Amino acid sequence: MADPELTNLRDEIAALDRELLAALNRRLDLVRRVAEHKAETGAPAIDARREAELLAHLVAANRGPLSEQGVRTAFSALLDVLKQELRTSRAPAGGAAGPRKAAVSSLAVIGTGLVGTSIARAAQRSGVAAVRGWDVDRRTLAESNVPAGASLAEAVRDAELVVVAVPVGALHAAVLQALDTVGPETTVTDVGSTKRGVAAIEDARFVPGHPLAGGSTGGPTRATADLFDGATWILSPTPATGADHLARMRAFAESLGAHVTELDAQTHDRMLALTSHLPHAVANLLVQSVGDAGAYAGPAFREMTRVAGANAAIWADIFLENADELANALTAHAGSAGDVVHALRERDRVFLERWIGEAATTRAKLDEQAYRTDARQLHRIRVRVPDKPGVLARITQTLGAAGVNIEDFELRHVSPEYGGVLVVLVAGSENLELARTLLRREGYSAA
Repeated sequence: MADPELTNLRDEIAALDRELLAALNRRLDLVRRVAEHKAETGAPAIDARREAELLAHLVAANRGPLSEQGVRTAFSALLDVLKQELRTSRAPAGGAAGPRKAAVSSLAVIGTGLVGTSIARAAQRSGVAAVRGWDVDRRTLAESNVPAGASLAEAVRDAELVVVAVPVGALHAAVLQALDTVGPETTVTDVGSTKRGVAAIEDARFVPGHPLAGGSTGGPTRATADLFDGATWILSPTPATGADHLARMRAFAESLGAHVTELDAQTHDRMLALTSHLPHAVANLLVQSVGDAGAYAGPAFREMTRVAGANAAIWADIFLENADELANALTAHAGSAGDVVHALRERDRVFLERWIGEAATTRAKLDEQAYRTDARQLHRIRVRVPDKPGVLARITQTLGAAGVNIEDFELRHVSPEYGGVLVVLVAGSENLELARTLLRREGYSAA
């Protein structure tokens, strides 16, 4: 038999919950009216100063048993939820854009690692009716969950497009095998990070390509359909590439969400040597150079060497396929390092300040290209975060509910005792001040 007192207490709590729900709905109605008034007058939608004052008044009015921190946490969460509700209610009817139109009706993927499986999933998302895969490693093929042919020939049969996604060391032979197997109307492309080797293949059906997407570790279990959303997909057509096949490949890459650009194979390999292969090589050099001193490495060292030791078999192939351009890049890097060594030995402050300033200018240009925003409008906020669950979610929820878009962020772990440093990148001085105010309201530093 239930305890009558316990039942009464639960009934009273349930009644209060209903009253609280009604009050919250009433509050949301009032918030909507305030937002409409602000929209008419042009006032800022979020008034962080007033929110801070409101919390202070509520803390002062609290008579317990809620603690001061309990009041701040509860009402901060409430403010964020109501702002999110307000933003959702203003969303355009129909929500996000519908699925992209499929560029081909049938696709075969040769090589079902991270990139190959992601292409298969992105193609399925875009509406490609028939997607089949093939991999010499039967375990990898099974892990991809891509419908498989009994053989490479069966996988590519009747495919409008064949994507060869094998390691670059096996790429040339695999592309030739695919071309020998498919019919005259089928387009064949690849995803290799070096292009000159396969660009020597003269066939109207072949469109060399390289999506700039992936990771330092791979495998089909990490594949995702949105890997190419917003990514750059480079196409390096040869003089023999047919216009219809090039157009089909461009449409396919765009249907997966990528931005397509064209570069000849030589330019591609030189650019990738500088922007991808050189950083990997230097990261390996840095890690090997520190030896036992690595135990004292700070966050900057860990960030610079994140890609060190990436898949040895794959990266050895890449280095060898682009050996001349990578060697040239390393030689130029060594020459520049020699200039810095000379300036240090001569204590040449003028050179060092100019050198660092030029690096800052170049970095700003890279940021402008990456975020499509004037570098002067990009601001970094440094936030110390404790090493405990839920902190990042709380910060992103707080900024997101206020409409502050996080352009990028970095998390630098220092130690279990200190926690870490979260560096948040926002665009615009208004977002900078609003983000700082909101974060400080939550008790975080925001330098």
